[in-house]
Amino acid sequence: MKKKRRKLNKDFEKKIYSSKKNVELVLAKIYDIDDEDIQTEYMSAFNKVVYLYDKVNEDYDQHGFHDISEGLLENYNDAFNLFESEFEI
Repeated sequence: MKKKRRKLNKDFEKKIYSSKKNVELVLAKIYDIDDEDIQTEYMSAFNKVVYLYDKVNEDYDQHGFHDISEGLLENYNDAFNLFESEFEI
């Protein structure tokens, strides 16, 4: 059986790339925190955001753009915004 080709979306790829840069920036800021307890607290809170980013990226790599792609990205954005509102970084 022939494998179905995944559907690509340039705008969505730009959003994923931008999300990746945001995650990398926040991780760099967290790693720069000198107090180990605070760094651990921030990292624990940010792990959900990283997980959701990885989920969006992996889903797009495996399946391309489909019905739930925007929903996955929205979940990531909500988690990122929640982290930013709760933690000053």
